[in-house]
Amino acid sequence: MSLVRSWRGLLVAVALTVVAAGCTVAKEEAGQPLPAPPAGLEKFYSQTVNWGSCDDFGAPDDRPAPNTECARINVPVDYTKPDGATASLALARIPASGKRIGSLLLNPGGPGVSGLSMSGIAGKTPLAERFDRVGFDPRGVGSSTPTIACLTPQQNDAERAEPPTDNTPEGITKAEDENRQFVGHCVERTGTDFLSHVGTREVVQDMDVIRAVLGDPKLSYLGYSYGTKLGSAYAEKFPNNVRALVLDGAVDSSQDPVQESLRQAAGFQKAFDAYAADCAKQAECPLGTDPSQAVAKFRALVNPLETKPATTTDPRGLSYGDAITGVQQALYSNDFWRVLTLGLSELRDGRGDTLLKLADLYDGRRDDGSYDNTQEAFNAIRCVDDPRIDDRAVTGRQDAEYRKAAPFLDDGRGTGVAPLELCATWPVPNTSTPHKISAPGLPKTVVVSTTEDPATPYQAGVNLADQLGAALITYQGTRHTAALVAGNQCLDDAVIAYLTDLTIPAAGLTC
Repeated sequence: MSLVRSWRGLLVAVALTVVAAGCTVAKEEAGQPLPAPPAGLEKFYSQTVNWGSCDDFGAPDDRPAPNTECARINVPVDYTKPDGATASLALARIPASGKRIGSLLLNPGGPGVSGLSMSGIAGKTPLAERFDRVGFDPRGVGSSTPTIACLTPQQNDAERAEPPTDNTPEGITKAEDENRQFVGHCVERTGTDFLSHVGTREVVQDMDVIRAVLGDPKLSYLGYSYGTKLGSAYAEKFPNNVRALVLDGAVDSSQDPVQESLRQAAGFQKAFDAYAADCAKQAECPLGTDPSQAVAKFRALVNPLETKPATTTDPRGLSYGDAITGVQQALYSNDFWRVLTLGLSELRDGRGDTLLKLADLYDGRRDDGSYDNTQEAFNAIRCVDDPRIDDRAVTGRQDAEYRKAAPFLDDGRGTGVAPLELCATWPVPNTSTPHKISAPGLPKTVVVSTTEDPATPYQAGVNLADQLGAALITYQGTRHTAALVAGNQCLDDAVIAYLTDLTIPAAGLTC
């Protein structure tokens, strides 16, 4: 029941022309001085960024584009102890090609997804002309150090191959034992001191250091998915340091983890239903031509994997867990529907190559068998961001309601009780709690919400826009996030006009 994850592999630059719409707010004055740094943090805010080669950033198959410059800056691990241990943040930028406004800081979401390749987004638009596009790996993620680490590649492979457990007393004990073992590996390889300081609370402070060392009096930021949580939390802590925020695929920080998981389950069911209806138009659809029977057809395809993996060219085979992960990966965007049809057709014929590749994409497994640390960082960050759920009655109800909300994910093993989730035994306390965002003095910002977004349902964007007093752009589609990646000129023009000229989108804009 993991929550917000950014999809991977879909950040495609789209050539656009800018069409201004709506009203324009006053631009900031040229030469505006940098805000004074918080007391005790001067050495971090005044450090120099030395840009250079990206050869040592990221694995060989996922490094930034050749025209990208990379650098590292230091931040305190614990902002209450600025003279203590430090962390190194990895940055990547492509400088502005024209008359420069400043830097545009970018985050793809997750939590736990590397942001270095984000510097290449919107490469043939006015954003590339007017901004240095800067991606970063949040603390503990990707090329930033220390790195959140828990499992070896072999342990990761073994965990993914595990068959699902029954929600019987024996199955619950087994699942909770495995969670405790995972936590133990995280403590051993990362340490509790660093695990205590990897949450949103610290990352937004890091973002303000990044803003300052880049020489920007105010922050311009584009964040997707979990990146919207970073953006809204930054707005709450540093409202006077904001120039422009675009938050796409909104996380509503007022929701508790149970509410969020159930709404996401319903969102993925809607995406599955939309896919099934589209697939049913084809005579050879692996889920049949009657969408009302698609869930039953799907379960008939995946249930046998609980006891016998499907054959793959890779010797691992396709496990039940990887099949579900691969399908969910494909449901993040209708761009993947053709791939999903291929994967399910293969599964119907007893093979699992395509779904395994989709699962590898989601889990960050590289061709050489190594993993990025997306999954481990995801768990570490959410476990310090959210209050833990250690009430078995709550967990049991959540499991039952989740199955009702997303029947295509129901394996039929529900019993009304369920294991406590991973964060219940996390070794450090949470550092954030659900609350409505309050940011007095914040300038006008923009929230983009997609009508059929499976991972961050539309209403979350409505709620966040209301909390921030932001302009809301509605995108009609079935995908997770859309600005500058869906190829929609209406949406992209509005976002670019706002970021470059601070033009507020027309009220009620729908694209």
